[in-house]
Amino acid sequence: MTAVKAHEAEGLIRRGPDPRIPVILVYGPDTGLVTERAKRLAESFVTDPGDPFALAKIDGDALAGDPGRLVDEAGTVGLFGDKRAIWVRPGSRNYAPAVEAVLKAEVSGTRIVVEAGDLAKSAPLRTLCERSPKALAIPCYPDDERALGELIDRTLQEHGLRIAREAREMLSQSLGGDRRASLSEIEKLALYAKDRGSVGLDDVEAVVSDVAPSVLTTLIDAAFAGRAGEVERDYRRFRHEGLDPSMMLGSALRHALQLLTSRLEGPDKSPSLLVASWRGLHFRRKSSVEAQLARWSPAALRQAVQILQEAVLACRRAEPSLAHAHASAALLRIAAEAARRGA
Repeated sequence: MTAVKAHEAEGLIRRGPDPRIPVILVYGPDTGLVTERAKRLAESFVTDPGDPFALAKIDGDALAGDPGRLVDEAGTVGLFGDKRAIWVRPGSRNYAPAVEAVLKAEVSGTRIVVEAGDLAKSAPLRTLCERSPKALAIPCYPDDERALGELIDRTLQEHGLRIAREAREMLSQSLGGDRRASLSEIEKLALYAKDRGSVGLDDVEAVVSDVAPSVLTTLIDAAFAGRAGEVERDYRRFRHEGLDPSMMLGSALRHALQLLTSRLEGPDKSPSLLVASWRGLHFRRKSSVEAQLARWSPAALRQAVQILQEAVLACRRAEPSLAHAHASAALLRIAAEAARRGA
């Protein structure tokens, strides 16, 4: 078995996987973290990531129509004998046969990084890579408190900044649903505190935390409570204030995963008991979240997670003017399902 445990993934990537293993599958519900890790794995293997011959990018849908293309690309020798990397981006069609073909071939001097979404344990792509000695399968789940703390410290240190303990705790509570959105918020904070040497509680309150209680949480709660009219109203406000749709989707995804985790960990507990153990939940939201836990089943929450993951991917691929359309449509779909379940 070559499945990597989630808590071992970051250390493995930092050290560098065995270069003799040609295929690395990166998958999971945190699409931002999946992309970040796939990028690091692909770019770190080659001398010049900006050289399109050294680092080839292929869309998964293109491989679905031409499974032999990946083998051909993997067999291409670098112009000066340098190592090459192939970065396979996510697709909507099944391209597992292309990965299966390359696992059967002899590959040398090339790393193939396959970026995928949240794959079920029985998904062909995941099964292939977990069972093959020529592949690694690296899962990417939303950052826990420790991982978020490391991400905050590492990113701010790159900008020459330190952060106070209280400020880090507040910042952590506003992040975590999606690595890409978390990085965006930390980078924004670093820019705000530039040349100060340290980040304090006031900085976090000014840049990040004001979004969560005012617009973001009311928008997300309205969606999962089935109040479509409020979703439309609050999303207009969200967009008017110039907020990032990927940040909103990341927060909504984190909320959906927290609801799912609570439902799975306490299947026999009442919603009120589940809410009581929900760490960091503001007291004003408790009644709303309790009603959401009563309304949503684990199966329905998995569907909501998938809707949000697909919206994150759509926003990443879309023109900036269309990103808000994808984000609002995802929330309205969730609101419609919540309303149906509460009827």
